[in-house]
Amino acid sequence: MRPHFDIEALRTMVVGTELGSFARAAVQLGRSQSAVSMQLKRLEEQAGHILFQRNGRGLVPTEAGETLLAYARRIVAMHDEAGATLGATVAAPAIRLGLPQDFFEDVMPDAIGCFSKLQPNVHVEVRAGRNFALEEEVRAGRLDIALAFAEAGRARSGELLASMPMFWFGRDDAAEVALGYQDGLPLVLFNHPCLFRQAALQALDAAAVRWRLSLTTPSLSGLWAAVRFGLGVTVRTMHGIPDGIRRLDSELPRLPALELRILTGTDISPAASEFVNVLEAVTRKRLTAKSQLAYR
Repeated sequence: MRPHFDIEALRTMVVGTELGSFARAAVQLGRSQSAVSMQLKRLEEQAGHILFQRNGRGLVPTEAGETLLAYARRIVAMHDEAGATLGATVAAPAIRLGLPQDFFEDVMPDAIGCFSKLQPNVHVEVRAGRNFALEEEVRAGRLDIALAFAEAGRARSGELLASMPMFWFGRDDAAEVALGYQDGLPLVLFNHPCLFRQAALQALDAAAVRWRLSLTTPSLSGLWAAVRFGLGVTVRTMHGIPDGIRRLDSELPRLPALELRILTGTDISPAASEFVNVLEAVTRKRLTAKSQLAYR
């Protein structure tokens, strides 16, 4: 039977060889290293030959691999050329950005708008991320860049952009809340794990304030809707507070600050490096305008 080579597996073979690392290829192509390994194994099954052999920490093509690689370059090039001629190409996400939902309405569109003027043909894929997962997504190569909160003084990576104090928030007509609930202070928080949730519960327990979970959600818009409806109070920074919400920090235990950091993957593209500069400038400008920072 004639072999039927997988075009994306051939593309991985070409990119990995050109970059000198299939780990780097996984990052550039937006795949996990295990997925890349499976593609190479599938190619060997389709070819009926061993295509790569280990050389130190890396893989180098065997004689059969070199033969297939020469064809793979031509096949991938002709495949992409045919798609471009027919207008059927869809740009692969050249930059994969992750950030908390707090920055979706101002920092994200502002940064992409500024970047598009510099690099109009670069595709940016944006993912809303649960903050606890963003660092791991960058480390695993599934994101190129991320904005992420971190506990002050405990971050292991990334560049510090700002120190952002946390505060208590309730709706505008909220009554005195500190000790005003017989069944405990009603809280509207993100699902576990969450730095804001952790800080809120630790502060209340330290101050011997009774509390209860009124609503938990993974959605920031859902959180604000619940607070505005009067289901309870929540904890956030001053960034992106919607109308109808006021600070209650003078009535409840004091909260610590969080660090806002920008995380970048290894071996990111020149375009992604340029986007990092734009994102940093936009974020600093947005936060400075609201006078809520303490920069290093």
